[in-house]
Amino acid sequence: MKLKKLLEQLEYTVLQGSEEKEIQELKDNAKQVKKGDAFVCVKGAVFDGHQFVEMAIQNGAVALIVEHEIWSPKSVTVIQVTNTRQALARMSAVYYGYPAEQLKMIGITGTKGKTSTSYFVKTMLEEAGYKVGLIGTIEITTGRRVIPARNTTPESIEIHRYLREMVEAGCEFAVMEVSSQGLKLFRTEGIEYAVGIFTNLGEDHIGVHEHENFAEYLACKKKLFLQCKLGIGNIDDDHYQEMFSDVTCKVETFGFDERADWCASGMKTIFSSENIGIQYCIRGNAEMEVEVGLPGVYSVYNSLAAIAACRHFGIGESEIRHACKGIHIRGRNEVIPVSGEFMLMIDFAHNAMSLESLLNTLRDYQPKRLVCVFGCGGNRSKLRRYEMGEVSGRLADLTIVTSDNPRDEEPQKIINDIKVGIAKSDGKYIEIVSREEAIRYAIDHAQPGDLIVLAGKGHEDYQEIRGKKYALDEREIIRRILEEKNS
Repeated sequence: MKLKKLLEQLEYTVLQGSEEKEIQELKDNAKQVKKGDAFVCVKGAVFDGHQFVEMAIQNGAVALIVEHEIWSPKSVTVIQVTNTRQALARMSAVYYGYPAEQLKMIGITGTKGKTSTSYFVKTMLEEAGYKVGLIGTIEITTGRRVIPARNTTPESIEIHRYLREMVEAGCEFAVMEVSSQGLKLFRTEGIEYAVGIFTNLGEDHIGVHEHENFAEYLACKKKLFLQCKLGIGNIDDDHYQEMFSDVTCKVETFGFDERADWCASGMKTIFSSENIGIQYCIRGNAEMEVEVGLPGVYSVYNSLAAIAACRHFGIGESEIRHACKGIHIRGRNEVIPVSGEFMLMIDFAHNAMSLESLLNTLRDYQPKRLVCVFGCGGNRSKLRRYEMGEVSGRLADLTIVTSDNPRDEEPQKIINDIKVGIAKSDGKYIEIVSREEAIRYAIDHAQPGDLIVLAGKGHEDYQEIRGKKYALDEREIIRRILEEKNS
């Protein structure tokens, strides 16, 4: 592809060389550059691509996209743009043939609920017979393969590569979690979404390498609704008005507020040793009753947002009901069949806010005992450990404190910090450093009517210790324990 064609969406200045140069591939990592490639010098939180120009040229780059003048051989074309991140996104769309324009794009943003809502949408569309691609926190599915996710929203060049693969695999829809960081760093620049969904907004992702303050965090989330045709927003959220003021899209609302276009009411819990869920009615733009195979009020919000989106694509009530009842999301309120006498659940809750929401939800189901098995990550804030310890001590009948991803810290040191938080409550706890042994203890000492939740790992199938990742899938651990017990 000619460099001039790649630049067709940009305003730019040619500092040296020719735009007529033939480009083999587009790269943003100097180590991956090969002969004939164009290298985009992207600035990151830690590294600046401009520092790696020499490496890119040695590897065969014939064109450089930069934000400021740099030295390079006269044989290399140098193009200056205002923002190389924006340029990468726009050039990636061109390079991969504008795949987003060949798909019905559904974007989901918010502090919590993005992953669950994305799976509700995907499941409903598939129930109606559509082939659906997904880009999210757990995985990327393209219709041809499943790739474990590294970031909630990948770099723009990866997004367009995945979207192209979806088009070639025959997908009609792409469902995408759109993070605040992804929006801030222009990873979705130039993509127009048919539908954008706002789940909720809370204090999170504010720090040196994320967002300077809450105002910036909100402003980044809001960008989604400047690049979609229809915005569907949670009217019950405290920040709904700020999120949708001065947006360019049509807006619909969902929630329990009677003013909502998609209004939920009559919520009832469903609980047995094998099933935990919720039932509710919808009024407004639809009149129907829904049973969801996941617990809690947040499952009402997530499913309701998905229903509002899918009804715009003509998905029928029977498909929606079937999808909601049979929903399964790896690591999100994931029930693992263990015994007819007690329930075991795996969930990704890995901070105080998500753990408190989870445990409060599960308490509503009135189990005989609520048992929480969790740890905290190493090389992270001690405050999170104190807060999570206090939450579990206050809300669980028994806390089993164990390891998560200790990274470069000693597991016992992390456990000791968690115990500081538990001490602020009168909660009962035990400590078992090995996560496998902690799970074994929970199963061996379970009582009829118990609800045991393994919190923190969720979809993760590894444990990170001193820079290495070791296989640790809680489902496999549970399987081994049950096989041993049965033998």
